[in-house]
Amino acid sequence: MRTVRNVHSRTVQAPANAVGALLDRLGGDPDPLFPTPAWHPMRFDRPLEVGAVGDHGLGPYQVAVHEPGRRIRFDFLPGPHGDATGYHEFTVRPLGPDRCRVEHVLECRHGLARRLVWHLAIRAGHDTVVEEVLDNIERAATGRLGAPVRWSPRVRLLNRLLWDRPTAVALPESARLARGAFPRTDFQDAWQLPLRPGMPAEPEAWEGVLRGAPFPVVGREGGEILLGKDAGHLDFRASVLVADGHVTLGTVVRTHHRGGRLYLALVRRVHPFMARTVLRRTHRRLALAAPGAGERWAARPPAGR
Repeated sequence: MRTVRNVHSRTVQAPANAVGALLDRLGGDPDPLFPTPAWHPMRFDRPLEVGAVGDHGLGPYQVAVHEPGRRIRFDFLPGPHGDATGYHEFTVRPLGPDRCRVEHVLECRHGLARRLVWHLAIRAGHDTVVEEVLDNIERAATGRLGAPVRWSPRVRLLNRLLWDRPTAVALPESARLARGAFPRTDFQDAWQLPLRPGMPAEPEAWEGVLRGAPFPVVGREGGEILLGKDAGHLDFRASVLVADGHVTLGTVVRTHHRGGRLYLALVRRVHPFMARTVLRRTHRRLALAAPGAGERWAARPPAGR
């Protein structure tokens, strides 16, 4: 076992108490610092305090030290990949009345295999996320940012590979257009993803989930859009529902005769893969196009900060 140590720091032209107040909003609502929706949000099981457990997609940690406005230390907890011994922490140190230094330190003990994963894959993503947090601190505290961090090809690949994967769910009760599309259905399914902070909650933004497919919009109601097409062998409807902090892609099909049932028997073998793929692709595309945490914070009126 060897210790991995990773340090990032930045001098910010703002008072330490102002920067510390921003740091205390990590994982909150709103969180002006963690770079969502491009990355998995930092979430805790309670307000930021000693004992709170959270993660940002790569394993759990617990708040071990919280000195409001000055320091937050997170100790790693056992996760799906085994025990992790170490911590990561943010500190704010004043350098005068109008200047401070923000530092992030990660220390973790890894065996050979985990060290290789760290150096070959995880480190690039970690470095980018931490630098984006520092970018957001600078933007929120000073109202300006010189040169934001740029994603390398490796980081783009890592972001794509780590992106949320849809889960199978029952067709929601609130998908009323899909549920009422046909008097009977021969097939239905639904796939769902959570909306990350800052992602569009208007169903119209998700209308392109079947981009490239010739399915017109046949209905709109509340947070649901229904697309579909009728054919001689079967009728097809796709429901895009944005509700309760999730986006759900549902499908309902009605066949007309034996040929339609045979066609459905073949298509349903590849349909789940295609549905998951188009939903995940659209989810990532909209997230990367949405304003980041720092931009959303800057756009808020002062009274809402």
